[in-house]
Amino acid sequence: MMAFRYLRARKAEGFVSVVAGLSFTGIMLGVATLIIVMAVMNGFRQELISRILGLNGHLNIYTSSSPLVGYQSMAERIKMIDGVVTVTPMVEDQVLMTVNGNAAGAMVRGFSPEDFAKKPIISSSIKEGRLEDFGGDRVAVGNKMAERYNLKIGDQIILLAPKGKAGPFGTIPRSKRYTVGLIFDVGMYEYNSGFIFMPLEAAQKFFKIPLNTVSMLEVFTDNPAHLDEIKKLISYEVEGEAGVYDWRSANNSFFNALQVERNVMFLILTLIILVAAFNIISSMYMLVKGKRRDIAIMRTMGASRASMMKIFMLTGASIGLAGTFVGAVLGISFAFNIEAIRRWIEGFTKWNLFDEEIRFLSEIPAEIDWHEVAMVLLIAVGLSILATIYPAWRAARLDPVEALRNE
Repeated sequence: MMAFRYLRARKAEGFVSVVAGLSFTGIMLGVATLIIVMAVMNGFRQELISRILGLNGHLNIYTSSSPLVGYQSMAERIKMIDGVVTVTPMVEDQVLMTVNGNAAGAMVRGFSPEDFAKKPIISSSIKEGRLEDFGGDRVAVGNKMAERYNLKIGDQIILLAPKGKAGPFGTIPRSKRYTVGLIFDVGMYEYNSGFIFMPLEAAQKFFKIPLNTVSMLEVFTDNPAHLDEIKKLISYEVEGEAGVYDWRSANNSFFNALQVERNVMFLILTLIILVAAFNIISSMYMLVKGKRRDIAIMRTMGASRASMMKIFMLTGASIGLAGTFVGAVLGISFAFNIEAIRRWIEGFTKWNLFDEEIRFLSEIPAEIDWHEVAMVLLIAVGLSILATIYPAWRAARLDPVEALRNE
């Protein structure tokens, strides 16, 4: 009762009430911001991993000097390994694409129509056209590439291979026309704007490689977490014929940078809560100074030092608990609706808050890790309680005789 009465400061103690309100606001904003930022960081990491693994194999088998010859028998041997789900032959190389006089570089990936249809992230992201149209000289392009060059289903594009054929006047670039059969949107700007998917046989003919060779074999496993064991088995199987690398090797520096950024952001944003906790110390210390007479009277009436500490610790902790609870509700609600909020702000201000050209993804992802939320709440409550110890100890140590004499 005494603790909650002290939270409702009178006019003479209005400044204490203001500082307490600022402490509450600081903790609320700190907790909310920390939850939102960590949810977005987790969402980015999860979305990038799921999309990268959806478009790229868990493992790739390749030869560094030349295309992979006789891949069919190798693929059959690898399929027999426990844990391997699919083995997909693939041709990949760079091209120069020209459309109506405009030219740009692009990456071509060649799959068989059957393997193309088995990739869920691609087959479920077709915006125009049908999967049955993927074949012959019909290719699939991303929606951003289609928007940039005003491409529609049935339009023609010209591809130039990096290696041409020798002629009397030097190397003549090899080019061929292809028809846009599908337009896809996989949710990653890099793929939507710079990749062309082509039937495997058409890619083999275009890049002038024999029909029994491919650039690499793409391997998907039943569990990426057990990748090391499967990688050892595959390496043993293809030893002397080809090399093996996994998706972690190809993206290691990128995901390490994400992890470092996530840890640094957690540390920096925790400082917001720490600053708010110092505000609690200030408000409680001023409250103790203003309540010296009350403390002296309660002590002379029989209140113990422990009771004094409880009163002022509960007063300060109540500010921290309330700020933590409101901040958690605000942060979780914001994280669940962050994409809708972003679109509303963009529509209201006409500002581009999330440029997908430099952020890989076309939407702001957010994934709440409830263990992290619990950690944030424990840190906020813990700092709030710790901040009350010194002012409460000062109140408990107050000499009632001296306090009444000074009054």
